[in-house]
Amino acid sequence: MTVHLLATGARYVSFDVVGVPQPQGSKTRASAGGRTWVREDNPQTEPWRNAVAAAALRAMDGSDPLAGPLVLDVTFRFPRPKAHYRTGAHAGEVKESAPEWCSTRPDLDKLLRALGDAITGIVCLDDAQLVEVEAVKAYGPPGLHATVYEIGGLSR
Repeated sequence: MTVHLLATGARYVSFDVVGVPQPQGSKTRASAGGRTWVREDNPQTEPWRNAVAAAALRAMDGSDPLAGPLVLDVTFRFPRPKAHYRTGAHAGEVKESAPEWCSTRPDLDKLLRALGDAITGIVCLDDAQLVEVEAVKAYGPPGLHATVYEIGGLSR
């Protein structure tokens, strides 16, 4: 993927990341040997942000970060729990009673925090440029699909 142009001249970029999305939660203070530092509560946050940053970097393909106010459209995909599947002769089929949407942890806002921090300096200069967000938590192959648009390219 590379940065694309809309008919208006505004740019956008899309990228995918494989893996179970991780939230950026609280931070904890740690100390040892007289040194104190702050770290993520979730040890999987940093590797996830690194994977997102790497995918965003590949998608940007050397282009400058997007400018001005930005719109983010993202789908976070999570694996279905085993309890959502039928057993026996119909093993592997999703039960009719299984929920359509992933409404369990992690919180959507914490997933967005990790994504915003990961794309800062790559897709955008600052995640504060994100002025509109469409975000979904769904079941599917674990990962995310994100598209970031310069707002000048969208009709409002």
